[in-house]
Amino acid sequence: MATAFKEYKMIYIAEGGCGTVFLGASGLPLKKVEAELNAQAAQGWQVVFQLIEQKRFWLFWTREAMVVTLGR
Repeated sequence: MATAFKEYKMIYIAEGGCGTVFLGASGLPLKKVEAELNAQAAQGWQVVFQLIEQKRFWLFWTREAMVVTLGR
């Protein structure tokens, strides 16, 4: 059964730049992701879709980010 949402919202959560430069990679900030999703859920939003992307950061590094689509 598909849920029809009347409203959509996208949030973007990225890996920190300092960890990328100094450590080579630091991963997504899971506490930040959890806090953001809990705050959005308290406002009635539900996760519809999520995507993990990796893109170039400066010259040598890649940076991970999470794009989340919410609906209500």
